[in-house]
Parts: sequence; structure tokens; C-alpha cells
Amino acid sequence: MNHQPLTIAQMAAEGKQPEILFWVGCAGSFDQRAQKITRDICKILQHVGISFAVLGTEESCTGDPAKRAGNEFLFQMQAMTNIQVLDGYGIKKIVTGCPHCFNTIKNEYPGLGGNYHVIHHTQLIQQLIDEGKLKAEGGESFKGKRITYHDACYLGRANEVYEAPRKALEILDAELVEMKRCKSNGLCCGAGGAQMFKEPEPGTKDINVERVQEAAATNAQVIASACPFCMTMLTDGVKQLQKHIEVLDIAEITAKANGL
Repeated sequence: MNHQPLTIAQMAAEGKQPEILFWVGCAGSFDQRAQKITRDICKILQHVGISFAVLGTEESCTGDPAKRAGNEFLFQMQAMTNIQVLDGYGIKKIVTGCPHCFNTIKNEYPGLGGNYHVIHHTQLIQQLIDEGKLKAEGGESFKGKRITYHDACYLGRANEVYEAPRKALEILDAELVEMKRCKSNGLCCGAGGAQMFKEPEPGTKDINVERVQEAAATNAQVIASACPFCMTMLTDGVKQLQKHIEVLDIAEITAKANGL
């Protein structure tokens, strides 16, 4: 990365307002694997010259896990705190690295008075491709590689974002293969609804193992993901099954293809 992104507080001190606030999310901040995705989203934003900022230490959890686990009170406390911070800086447009943050800020915050234009990073990438600002050249070639895309529940079924991630893969000159269960019929990775933070329930097979088996059945060399929770579950499934499949986020694939 050329330089660290500015925090919104630093920008405000200079009397500037960013075009976009990049909402990093808990996984993107603290999970080592997801931090790589965060860096690549920043590289993409810097590459196309979009003025953006992050909240830094002023960002706290959106409240998604609390709400899904049934603690509505904690969710509302977390949400109100975030809305206060966002409104304090006059934020209008937010891009997220995580479908859970995307869904919560987009669909749950308006009910508590937080109204923003929220997009997921795959939607931003698709937009930049359509505008001709991002091309799949000058970097790693994915030509001839078989890639299968795993739909994140909170991006796909919850918000019907199916085309943006696929558009980002279609310009790669790779072979995009679909799993048997995809789009509105996609199979959950097993981490949504706060399941990420608890042990699996008794059963015959872990859901993420089942999902990786479906991906392996397509003979794909790469599983493309667009969610840090899915990334963890799919990577674990690949390790468990000892498969030689790479799991990469759409942002990582885009950054690699553009030589960033």
C-alpha cells in the first residue's frame, strides 16, 4: 500500500470530507486473514483515486452478532453509538468489506435514524470496472483458471447482490464455474447468525466441509469469496479435506489482476 488511509478525524481536522467512508468491520480489523482483504480494498481505492477515510478507533462493531444472537438491547446500544459517530462526521456514503456490516448498516440502521448510501466492496469493484477504471491487466493472469464463486448469505439471499461479484470475475479471462447450489439457492458457509462465535452443533458433517466438497466437485482451482466469515469457514474446510484449492476474496483477485 502506498500509505496508510487517513482517519475521518484527520480529514475533518484538515477541513476535508471523503467521497466514501470505508467501514472496515471487526473481522477486517482483527482477523489476520481478513486484514489482507482490507489492505487490498484500500489499494483498489487508492489506485482509482477515490478519496476515502476510515473511522479507525472510533469504529465499533455494527451489532450484527449481538442482534442475530438475540441480544436486541446490546445491538441497539452499539448501533446508536455508531450512528452518532457517523452523523457527527456527516457521512453519506459507506463501502464495507463485510456483507454482515453491509446488511446491518443498510437495512437495520435506518430504523434507528441512521440513513446512509451503503455499498459492498464487490459492488464498488463492479462499478469501477463498468467505468473502465479497473481492468484485469498489468498484474497476475487468471487466464485459464477455473474459479467458482461462493455466495455469502447476507450479500446474496438477504440483499440480492449476485451479479456484482460475478462481473468482477468475468473480466479475468478465467473460467467461471458455478456450484450446484448457487445464487438464491446457495448454501451457507455456516458462520452467519453469530454461529461464527460458537462451536458447531452435533451432526454428521460440518456445513463448511459440505460446501468445500461442492466447490471441489466443480474442479475449481480457486474459490472466490466476498465475506470474511465465509473466508474463514471455506479455508478451514479446504484444510480439513486437504484439498489444493485457493480461497481468495474478490478484492484480492481484483488487486492481483491489476498488479496492485
